[in-house]
Amino acid sequence: THSQITLARGRNLDTIIGSQAINSFLPLRNSLEATSAGLYLAELINLFTAEADRIDNQKLFRLLVSTLEQLSQGAACNTCLRYFEIQLLGYTGYRPQLKACPICRQPLEPVTNIFSPGAGGVLCEHCAASQALPYSISVNGLKVLRLFQDCAITTALRLKLSTELNLELEKLLRSYCRYILEREVKSATWLDSLKMFNVNKPLSP
Repeated sequence: THSQITLARGRNLDTIIGSQAINSFLPLRNSLEATSAGLYLAELINLFTAEADRIDNQKLFRLLVSTLEQLSQGAACNTCLRYFEIQLLGYTGYRPQLKACPICRQPLEPVTNIFSPGAGGVLCEHCAASQALPYSISVNGLKVLRLFQDCAITTALRLKLSTELNLELEKLLRSYCRYILEREVKSATWLDSLKMFNVNKPLSP
């Protein structure tokens, strides 16, 4: 719930003297997928930031609120998550290099390239051989990530990501988050389980 809270300063503890809900994101509660996506966003915020950053980082706060709003309005869940991930990485100081190789600084060619979490971006063919844990990134995948880095969420949602392209970007961005955090994001595992449930769920007669 996005709320406005009024506090009265006390000697040791502040006291809440008023609260008004701005947006309860009620539609999220009607969809297990949307609810799970919202929990995933909240966990990413929690893992990537310290408590002080959550108070002071207005850009990150607005990113979370705007993404929850779009999910509440029925926006494509996968597109919202990929947009949120790439924006979060930028706001927390881990913006991946997508236009030039982070090792040799040469512009990237429009071919299938390699993303390296350890190098922090997409590598050219020459530099990719020296890096561990590489992930292939297609020409379209690179175009989408470049767009998502610099556009508003409303622009991002105009794109219709194919299942194949979404899986490619999901694998890449999750691997980068996992490398930075040095741990798994628990709610991501739940999202994967939910997808498998939906795939394997028998159709109603």
